[in-house]
Parts: sequence; structure tokens; C-alpha cells
Amino acid sequence: MNTNDVGEPATDREVRITVNGQFVVLRHHEVTGEEIKQAAIAQGVPIQLDFVVSEVLPDGKHKPIADDKKIHAKDGDEFWAIPGDDNS
Repeated sequence: MNTNDVGEPATDREVRITVNGQFVVLRHHEVTGEEIKQAAIAQGVPIQLDFVVSEVLPDGKHKPIADDKKIHAKDGDEFWAIPGDDNS
């Protein structure tokens, strides 16, 4: 049986990504920004649902992913989740 980077069983449908430098396993390739945050929170990444999630592109730039925007995630993708703008 294959295992992922955190020692758990891996399946063909699971996707191994990083969020804020921590490994996160997604159950599906097609996910929204909110689903990335939910998975990260459930797996111990210290973020909140109101954070803004961005994909780190190969050139180092960040592409924001809206909560309701579906993307195709693949093994090795890297994301950052940071607090949104505080207008207070």
C-alpha cells in the first residue's frame, strides 16, 4: 500500500498539497478555495475560514482562489492562506 507524506494511506483520488508549508491531503482533485481551507483546518493548519487562499505559481507569484472557485489541484501544489484585509 502506498502512503502519503504524513504516513497515511494514499489513494489514486487523494491529492497531496501544502498549505502554509504543511502537508494537507485532499479527497478530490476538483476543489474550491473554501474546501482547501476546510481540509487544511481539519488537518491542523492554523488558519481560519475567513483567510484568503492563494495558489503559489511556478514563478513565485500568488493567484488568489475565491471560496466558491473550483480548481483542479494536483500533487505538489502549494497554497498560502493568510488573513484577509482588515478594514477596521
